[in-house]
Amino acid sequence: MLTSRINALSESITIAISTLAQELKSQGKDVISFSAGEPDFDTPQIIKDAAIEAINSGFTKYTAVDGIPALKDAIANKLKRDNGLTYAPNQIITNNGAKHSLFNLFAVTIDKGDEVIIPSPYWVTYPELVLYHGGTVVEIETHDSSEFKITPEQLKDAITINTKMLVLTTPSNPTGSIYTRDELIALGKVLEGTKVIVASDEMYEKLIYDGEFTSAASVSDDMYQRTVTINGLSKSVAMTGWRFGYMAAHDTELIQATKKLQSQSTSNINSITQKAAIVALNGDADADIEMMRRAFAQRRDEAVKLINAIDGLSVFKPNGAFYLFVNIKELSNDSMEFCKELLAKKGIAVVPGVGFGSEGYFRFSFATNIESIRTGIKRIEEFVKELRV
Repeated sequence: MLTSRINALSESITIAISTLAQELKSQGKDVISFSAGEPDFDTPQIIKDAAIEAINSGFTKYTAVDGIPALKDAIANKLKRDNGLTYAPNQIITNNGAKHSLFNLFAVTIDKGDEVIIPSPYWVTYPELVLYHGGTVVEIETHDSSEFKITPEQLKDAITINTKMLVLTTPSNPTGSIYTRDELIALGKVLEGTKVIVASDEMYEKLIYDGEFTSAASVSDDMYQRTVTINGLSKSVAMTGWRFGYMAAHDTELIQATKKLQSQSTSNINSITQKAAIVALNGDADADIEMMRRAFAQRRDEAVKLINAIDGLSVFKPNGAFYLFVNIKELSNDSMEFCKELLAKKGIAVVPGVGFGSEGYFRFSFATNIESIRTGIKRIEEFVKELRV
């Protein structure tokens, strides 16, 4: 009865682990979850107040499919102010979260046989959406030694006549790695003379602890013309449940195509969310963003120190996002089994690296309070010691 496309689609492993942890908690089990990519902070009050004002003023009707003019202006101003990028309203569309942005982008660009280059480890959704739309995933494997970033040589070797797109994530989920401006320039030079689209997922842009963030589209005119910038507010201002994402691209035909698709699927995003998003994009919640960033930085430092003190585990210190991608290769090459046993024996939920395309790791989210981090890592240490006996 079901299509082959949906039967081939895998459930998001991060959502599956988080759901299992919640179920175990509801049963009274002592579980600490480091699986969800969700800030533990509440949405800033100034954003909530804007939403309440929208409701009270009756702003609860349909809007334009791609977003109200004031919202698209706010996105354009943000991209100019923060990223040095200039986009007109017809080069921007709002979506129901960045995952929806990616779905629409792949839907309007990927035909059967088109190849999409995805560096691994990758966010679990990328390859699933490519396969769903008939594309072929071409993985480029990365390692701790390169801070999980691809090189120009690797990119050059991966490109074929069938290459349609390169997916870049900076900062990365699950590793927290950030591409520098020079690294993005070098990758861009490899792409010159090709028709490869760059899908640049910049969701964690505001969560930078070391170095500076560079938007892929900003490094050259060639990259600007080929890049689709994808972003949102879920991570930076703790608006995960509000479902706000957006795309910006030089190619107006591509944006128009996603608008046409969205008009026949979800239509506009939540009208109330649109009003709230304007406040966040205009910088009115910047003090809240900085408070969260500082807290995440403290948690990162503590978690890295504690995990690297455990014999058998090692972790690269991430420059952004709120994840650690922990190396367990001394202990196990079966990350799924490792994580299942850790949850069963110690009540600790982390996400196996195999779900991100990299065996021998697990992803640890430090988007939770520091006491839970300390307690959780202590249990991980106990688990590792028992494995080594």
